[in-house]
Amino acid sequence: MNLASLLEIATATHPGMVRSHNEDSIAADADVGLAVLADGMGGYNAGEVASGIAVTLVSSEIKKALAGKRPEELNGRSLELLIGEQAARANTAIYEAAQREPQYSGMGTTLVVALWHDNHLIVGHIGDSRLYRLRADTLEQVTRDHSLLQEQIDSGMITREQARYSPNKNLVTRAVGIEPQVEAEVHSHAVQAGDIYLLCSDGLPDMVTDEEIELTLSSLKANLPLAAEQLVQQANDNGGRDNVSVILVRVRGEFPARAGWLRKIKSWF
Repeated sequence: MNLASLLEIATATHPGMVRSHNEDSIAADADVGLAVLADGMGGYNAGEVASGIAVTLVSSEIKKALAGKRPEELNGRSLELLIGEQAARANTAIYEAAQREPQYSGMGTTLVVALWHDNHLIVGHIGDSRLYRLRADTLEQVTRDHSLLQEQIDSGMITREQARYSPNKNLVTRAVGIEPQVEAEVHSHAVQAGDIYLLCSDGLPDMVTDEEIELTLSSLKANLPLAAEQLVQQANDNGGRDNVSVILVRVRGEFPARAGWLRKIKSWF
């Protein structure tokens, strides 16, 4: 099913005001309803290599798996498994590259994969890059960070307000390519027409509060490219201590899989 007419996508990425190069990688394809974002880590250029491998491999393999498939051949569970499998493949590829090449030793990356199908969003993530949803002008964080900070919040050691100033802000507990194996956290969520989804590296929420993100998206939702650029600009205006990348996806209408197949059949007559 071609979703290009039902999903509007805008992207923006910037190295920030401190870093000399950008270790984030992004990819988006409205035709298949796919968005992928990764935030690399490691020595000089190694993070860029890790995030590039993750985004390229995951996006290409998912699109390859979807090619030629009829809508009724796909379901939420099979797509959840697909995302998990490709995240695991990316982990193996990055880990083995780091073992072979000394200059890439210790490299890794976060990963967020979002796939829209049959009025649902299937999202898989590893690390602290995030996916948010704006619905009826209310912003909600859909993913839960795999980070030391999140564990401290969950245990009641610190509040969310204290977390904004914590020195442990960038310590992830799960990443792609660091260990021989890693498991993506994958969930499915019902989608409504008018929803706006935001995938972002931690360079955005570290510099811009959720309240500010909500206000920007609510105010600029009629112009998605401008909203994406504005979010990046806000992060940079507030210090830009890290690379910052965003992918915005607006759902223009319903996209039931069966209806898409019926439309295709009718087009033959």
